[in-house]
Amino acid sequence: MSFPDRIAIASRNPGKIREILSICADWPVEWITADEHEGPWPNVEETGASYLENALLKARTVADSVGVPAMADDSGIEVDALGGAPGPRSARYAGEEATDEQNLRMLIRAVAGVPAAGRTARYRCVAVVARPDGREVWAEGTCEGSLVTNPRGTDGFGYDPIFVPAGWEQTMAELPPAEKDRISHRGRAFRALKDLVAQDQ
Repeated sequence: MSFPDRIAIASRNPGKIREILSICADWPVEWITADEHEGPWPNVEETGASYLENALLKARTVADSVGVPAMADDSGIEVDALGGAPGPRSARYAGEEATDEQNLRMLIRAVAGVPAAGRTARYRCVAVVARPDGREVWAEGTCEGSLVTNPRGTDGFGYDPIFVPAGWEQTMAELPPAEKDRISHRGRAFRALKDLVAQDQ
């Protein structure tokens, strides 16, 4: 098994970058982030219709710009009572420039009239690595759970304060970061991606 020497993380989301670096701490690579890179770093609009399309858009663009393999993920929350929404639009649920807090409040309003038993949901993540030569690998991870309407916890980001993973009483935002990474959609996707990257030489 061998890895590229360096991988760029195609994200500007501090919470996401922190989780990726923690989940992938055992990857034998040098990580490159936008904050530490001295050259240009592209802003990528997530115009894809699916998680995979968005993740590939980000990874391909950064790989081409920086000249090293790039890692990206696209993830979202899928609420069964809302027909799977907001899904790939989770980061823009309340509008293109919406904050995490605005998205969270909008989702709480959307499910406020749904009985607790009907507020089943899941987090889904598609993680990719794209190389400048065009080779690409990707993996998917999910975490089943349900929603509460009173946010709890201060860790995590996004919808974590209202998402309770199946089998737990705490929200994602109440779990210790290491425990969240162990069970999360992002943790599962990136652990599956690791083997695919190592084999793609």
